[in-house]
Amino acid sequence: MLVGTRSADLRPTGRRAFGASIDAEQRIATLFVPACGAERLLANLQDNGHVAATFARPMDSRALQIKGRCMSVHESGVHERALQDRYYAAFSEALLLLGQQPKLLRRVRYFPSFAVTFRIESMFEQTPGPGAGRGVALGLP
Repeated sequence: MLVGTRSADLRPTGRRAFGASIDAEQRIATLFVPACGAERLLANLQDNGHVAATFARPMDSRALQIKGRCMSVHESGVHERALQDRYYAAFSEALLLLGQQPKLLRRVRYFPSFAVTFRIESMFEQTPGPGAGRGVALGLP
């Protein structure tokens, strides 16, 4: 998962996210961004609220991008850490199967983190191929 924001002068900032919670009915997503190095991303959210997130599977590059407006940001709590731990375990397992070195994965620090909650306004296919960039119907109420 990658989270992207932009500054007022359209300079992009991105960070890897570790874990997500999606409320499809309400069209709300919460992504968990490591606190270390997130200063510019958080400043951009405070400035203009634009956020994009890309979800991609390392095994086959199947990918989807969602875009929206930030509703809130807060420091992640202990109950949210469990969700991040599950995501990190699955992420690590996939990368190990692809040949990543375990010692590199042990360096990853994803907590403490911030929970970035935003309203989903649009979705796009991002899997490499002829459909990349095509809008996807939200299919939500």
